[in-house]
Amino acid sequence: MTRRLCTSDTRLSWVLAALAGMVGAAAFLHTTGYFVTFMTGNTERAVLGYFHHDQGQAVAAGMLLGSFLAGVVAASWLRRHVWSNHPHNVTVLTTLCLALATLYDLSAGGWHRDEVLLGPTLLVAFGIGALNTSFVDAKGEVRIPLSYVTGTVVKLGQAIERHVSGVGPAADWLEYLLLYASFAAGALLGGLLGMVVGGPAMLMAATVVCLATTVYTRLHEEIYGPLIP
Repeated sequence: MTRRLCTSDTRLSWVLAALAGMVGAAAFLHTTGYFVTFMTGNTERAVLGYFHHDQGQAVAAGMLLGSFLAGVVAASWLRRHVWSNHPHNVTVLTTLCLALATLYDLSAGGWHRDEVLLGPTLLVAFGIGALNTSFVDAKGEVRIPLSYVTGTVVKLGQAIERHVSGVGPAADWLEYLLLYASFAAGALLGGLLGMVVGGPAMLMAATVVCLATTVYTRLHEEIYGPLIP
């Protein structure tokens, strides 16, 4: 069955993908190159760091990967046992992680420092991992990846091939294109944010944006009801 392009769920996915892109880009600019959305990069860095005699970066990349994974596990467990299919609760968890990261970074290094420390960045990675569980199917599997850009591009390519071959509508690949574009737009906003503020101020700004997104998802839930797997 062909999915409609502009359902309420897909519109919400664009907002959350943009949020993931913004937070990831802002964090990257004000750390020593840490990824909070790019687990492929963290995996390669965790392995290859030892070849470049940079054990510190290798360990940090592994810790970021573990924190992201822990966020996915924690949010998935909460969705299964505590929450029913409500993305509002996932964004609340992400907002809480960003707020804690802000307080952690502020207490560790003061307000005027530009670079974000590893500890707060681990909290951000945890929150982004949790955010990726916003859209799941009846089995609890993610059905709309938010920060998994590689997977989105693969699905985009497959949908384009189906359309060219006459077995799929243009709406299928356009949906993935818009999801990708939303993440990229968020990354652009994160880059602009990173040029203006850094350190705890950047984390605080990201927390405010995430809080606004949480309110949006809450309104979405009240208007359209819980997400349908």
